[in-house]
Amino acid sequence: MSDHPMRITVAITGASGAIFGQILLQTLEADERVELVNFIPSENSLRVLAEEMRISGRNGLAEKLVGKMSAKIHQLSDSDIGACVASGSYPADGMIILPCSMGTLAGIANGLAQNLIERAADVCLKERRPLVLCVRETPFNKIHLRNMGLAADAGATIFPVIPAFYNNPIDSTEMAQQFVARVLAHIGLPQPGAYVWKGDE
Repeated sequence: MSDHPMRITVAITGASGAIFGQILLQTLEADERVELVNFIPSENSLRVLAEEMRISGRNGLAEKLVGKMSAKIHQLSDSDIGACVASGSYPADGMIILPCSMGTLAGIANGLAQNLIERAADVCLKERRPLVLCVRETPFNKIHLRNMGLAADAGATIFPVIPAFYNNPIDSTEMAQQFVARVLAHIGLPQPGAYVWKGDE
């Protein structure tokens, strides 16, 4: 667990599962251990958000997803390759891409750095900071599998969007909340109320 206020980069890309990204932002907004979230929605994510959640438009997107104005969440443009998170000198504690499309994975795995999301991920890898790629696709083809291997070899954590059912979730929101809790625990931010399997205790 981190002993200082954390700065986390969050990206939402054009894969299905926008609710997971929304729950991630809401959870980080409420977590007092996090002082700043740099949020980057991809261009393709805007269509998914509109189709899956009826949330439209780039302007004020962070506030729409969180449900209120936020001084903690700073929205950045994916086209702004000169934004703060594009530099290794900028202090950051890790990056989560949820959901992570196969196109974004490919760009990261092959070091393309052709937009801010890919560049920020590249910075995490070169600076040995946590990079969690919550990939969302099925079935995987050989290109997907190869790119996951390349990204993992470079230091990323491949964290597929696979909700748990052993905790008997009552709806998709609870499934998303428990998945997000597992992701955040992975970067040192365990969440209160997260389900923990205790076996036969």
